[in-house]
Amino acid sequence: MGKLFGTDGIRGVVNAGLDATLAYKVGLATAQVLRGEEGRKPLVAIGKDTRISSDLLEGALTAGLCSAGADVLHLGVIPTPAVAWVTVDRKADAGVVISASHNPFEHNGIKIFNGQGFKLSDELEGQIEDLILSGDVEQISLKTHDGIGRVIYADESARNDYINHLVSTVPDGFSGLRILVDCANGASSATAPSLFDRFDGLHCDIINADPDGVNINTNCGSTHLEGLAAMVKAGNYDLGLAFDGDADRFLAVSEEGVPIDGDQIMAACGRYLKEQGALPGNTIVATVMSNIGLHRFLAENGMQAVCTDVGDRNVLERMLKDGFVLGGEQSGHTIFLKYATTGDGQLTALQFLRILKVSGRKASELVADCRQYPQVLVNVAVADNAQKQAIMASSALKSAIGSEEKGLAGNGRILVRPSGTEALVRVMVEAETEATAQACADRLANLIKTL
Repeated sequence: MGKLFGTDGIRGVVNAGLDATLAYKVGLATAQVLRGEEGRKPLVAIGKDTRISSDLLEGALTAGLCSAGADVLHLGVIPTPAVAWVTVDRKADAGVVISASHNPFEHNGIKIFNGQGFKLSDELEGQIEDLILSGDVEQISLKTHDGIGRVIYADESARNDYINHLVSTVPDGFSGLRILVDCANGASSATAPSLFDRFDGLHCDIINADPDGVNINTNCGSTHLEGLAAMVKAGNYDLGLAFDGDADRFLAVSEEGVPIDGDQIMAACGRYLKEQGALPGNTIVATVMSNIGLHRFLAENGMQAVCTDVGDRNVLERMLKDGFVLGGEQSGHTIFLKYATTGDGQLTALQFLRILKVSGRKASELVADCRQYPQVLVNVAVADNAQKQAIMASSALKSAIGSEEKGLAGNGRILVRPSGTEALVRVMVEAETEATAQACADRLANLIKTL
């Protein structure tokens, strides 16, 4: 990984790692890379979430882009997947999102999509990063006269066209259902009310759609389902829907107030697509963190999962490579490649609602046969990358994992992996009971501490 770009763009606490100066340089470097040797004036769409710092970063990024000769299509507050879709729809050369997704308000980030709506390639991210870290960004020629870029303020049509696209994916509607939607005081606050209002006969109440700059993701949204769960059960709703700060994730709560995670959402959607003959290879793409319960569900229903490393970028790459149409993560990133180029929480919510309506079943019944095994995660601190490598190459660790797997007798799973961003080795164990999983994880963690 680069020194600026991580698995999901540039992230940091604003003015303590990510500031206006860096955003300005990212704008300069991005415009330079997009201009290329042709020297043309690129168009870059910019959207943001509701954090107090998003305006600051947007202004600096816009200044950098325009100074280096790029035009900016200003989208305002809008979900991350909407930026990707509008980038393609308006034939922009790139799209930029200012958001830190599910993280607390003091964090923010910069993520870039290419003109096809996919996350920018490692190669182009590397070019932008090299310009900044080498100092060459200071040598970029600032434009004058009519070479300076201008800001084009998008009207409501851009947002409405995106909403129209989402509605078009579920032509049958959801008449008779009662849902409660948690917008996490984030970007979906700008779209979800209009989106769900488009469906006749759907009773929809919306909560946490009053952003004030600092309440995004605070005790609400997909990372804090407790309040939604209680309200769904008390209010006799058919389903609770929860998005994160930039609305690229979606998790649900059943009518009983029980959380429904990304694995279970993929299970229900995968089964439906298979029944429709619309699941190539009867395969979905998951990550190594997906629960063993998902794998067993798929096997019992004539499907399988191919697994990638953690990160929706890795999931998407495998989907594109092998022609799969459904993939995602346990955390709620779900990609429907027929309709979107990235994870889209609102799109996923509509697909899940469609299946709920067509099935005639309760949400709890829809996911009941995708059992979630208790999962325990233990993080072991290490000194550096060299120690990570030594631990992962240890024959003693491999032997211990083999012994523990034998003890689980096929009723569990063990995953030991080095963190890609922190000085940690992560031990994940799934088993029939939480006590069994915890004991197994502790034994392996204690061994790792001695290596």
